[in-house]
Amino acid sequence: MTTNFLTKEGFNKLQEELDHLRTKKRQEVADRLHEAMEGGELIENAEYEAAKNEQAFVEGRIQELEILLATAQIIEENGKHKKGDGIQVGSKVTIKEGNFEAETFTIVGAAEANPREGKISNESPIGKAILGHKLNDVVKVETPGGTYNVKILKVG
Repeated sequence: MTTNFLTKEGFNKLQEELDHLRTKKRQEVADRLHEAMEGGELIENAEYEAAKNEQAFVEGRIQELEILLATAQIIEENGKHKKGDGIQVGSKVTIKEGNFEAETFTIVGAAEANPREGKISNESPIGKAILGHKLNDVVKVETPGGTYNVKILKVG
């Protein structure tokens, strides 16, 4: 089974979602199903079908979150790693590509990636490329759109 890297904050968010689905959402869907079943012919009951579909979605998401949290490895944020270690999941990194402005982001697991919030996945092209590298390294990044180099300006 694959390890899922999560920050403590990300782990807590997913745990809250799981708790909500198990307690509130599951009950809401069960109530909708009960009401729809009382509504007459189940074969022609659109509300019943919609409730069944939502139930399947909720149960699937619960299962997905249970597996994700069971295999989660909590990562240290803000590059709290031993000095001399290369970039790893949890590192905050500033890179620069050519004449473009420098970009700063934190490397997180795929389940938590959100580029708008400055969190990129360790499985993304940039994430994969810079893992293990150190300050001032120039790293080749291979993407479906082509290859380019980035310089690591800051780690930590």
